[in-house]
Amino acid sequence: MKKRIYIDGMSCSNCVSHVKEALLDIGASKVKVILEEKYATAEFDDEVTDNDITDALEEVGYEVTEVEED
Repeated sequence: MKKRIYIDGMSCSNCVSHVKEALLDIGASKVKVILEEKYATAEFDDEVTDNDITDALEEVGYEVTEVEED
């Protein structure tokens, strides 16, 4: 399932790398992070919940403001 994740706290290309890595670590594929618009899109297995996504990104220092199906 494809998700769009809105993320506060990203400000540079290192942030993009951290977000991408955190999402890949929980099983995401086709991850795309749009720094200027402060969101990421990715595909997840059905077992990955919105809480899993939020927890993974908060662990690396970012705030998830919304997760929606894309």
